[in-house]
Amino acid sequence: MENTVVWVDIPVKDLDRAIKFYSAVLQQVLRPVEGMEGIALIAPPDDFDPSAQEPPFPVSFDLAAGENQTPSTAGCTIYLNSRGDPEGMLQRAVDAGGQLLMSVTDMGEMIGSIGFFLDSEGNRIGVHKPPEM
Repeated sequence: MENTVVWVDIPVKDLDRAIKFYSAVLQQVLRPVEGMEGIALIAPPDDFDPSAQEPPFPVSFDLAAGENQTPSTAGCTIYLNSRGDPEGMLQRAVDAGGQLLMSVTDMGEMIGSIGFFLDSEGNRIGVHKPPEM
């Protein structure tokens, strides 16, 4: 199935702080993009081939700093894939300086489990674990 959402900007005030925070939460390396002021992405895998037709991630995001980027707890909610460990992801967010907003809650067999944290920049971010099949 094709994804309807193709990209997400997570607005940030301090790009270096946000890189450190999200690298800890996601347990992945994020780094600034050369030639693109105020943008950071998850570093591609070492074997990433930029000429390949498929990107390494079907839907992804960047950290975006700039005058038109305003972190908020209102508006759209971004849910990150917890990779089966939403409690761990929430704990890493707290350990990295974020705040727990809602513990992992079972939303039923159609949705799975979700939780929320406040990131280092003031955004409300969800974590998701699909339902057990």
